[in-house]
Amino acid sequence: MNRNHALSPALKGERRTFETDSGTISYYFANEGESGQPPLVLIHSINAAASAYEVKPIYDRYRRQRPVAAIDLPGYGFSSRRAMCYTPRLMTDAIHAWVARIAADTGAAQVDAMACSVACQYLARAAQERPECYRSIGLVSPAGVDGDPQPGANADATRGKPWLYGALTASSAVSKTLFAGLASRPSIRYFLEKTFGGKDVEPGLVDYAYRSAHQPGARHAPWSFLSGYLFSADAAGLYRRLSQPVWLAYGTRSDFSDAAARDIVQQHTASTVVSFDAGALPHFQQLEAFVAGYDRFLASLEASA
Repeated sequence: MNRNHALSPALKGERRTFETDSGTISYYFANEGESGQPPLVLIHSINAAASAYEVKPIYDRYRRQRPVAAIDLPGYGFSSRRAMCYTPRLMTDAIHAWVARIAADTGAAQVDAMACSVACQYLARAAQERPECYRSIGLVSPAGVDGDPQPGANADATRGKPWLYGALTASSAVSKTLFAGLASRPSIRYFLEKTFGGKDVEPGLVDYAYRSAHQPGARHAPWSFLSGYLFSADAAGLYRRLSQPVWLAYGTRSDFSDAAARDIVQQHTASTVVSFDAGALPHFQQLEAFVAGYDRFLASLEASA
């Protein structure tokens, strides 16, 4: 790895690690507040250059108010980037292990959890499988539901295309060359502009995404993403079966958010759906409005407790 691409911590606070069957999981933790609220746990999206930096504005806002943690999912950031096929099951199990770790560290019986984009599927599955661990669920621009061809699929089914995954991974030299193009600065900026719905992309996000995509093994999880293996075949059902109160936020300026997911969540009796004049990560462009909306949602939980 070129020293110019060295990866520094994405967030303030303490960076902690623990071991799982899929390797080391890294996460950030801060507990500077005295609010007595449950920990807030944050999960970044899935793409070619993802990391916990994608939740930085939310993490920074809340770290002085309450316990807050942000994970680097397997294959991203400081977590292990093994050469293997990454799946929703692997990501969900990582969230299970991480939330259990947060509960042990803080003594909290439940967390408020928030995920972005495709990772909303993994959070929804985790909350469905262990509902007692989650007080509420936050979904930021959930993706991967439109055109769902397998609404009755089992929990381990994905949309993976073996032929595409094989083509992307068969030759190490070809795989590295292809990923070098995908992980170039112009490519990263192009996709982030699509995500933000314009050119007002936070420069720090571009730089950190570029550095993250140039770590050893950085191509492995993105190839699983691009070949469909990180998309759940039963995504629509996951959102329908949520039992916790749900807060869904999305930006109107990006294509990277599914109207189908919003329609499903709006039918939930304890849901709140809010929109922002922003892209798929509205907390970077409309932080004050985003936080105000989420705080109102949290206040409604406490009022009804």
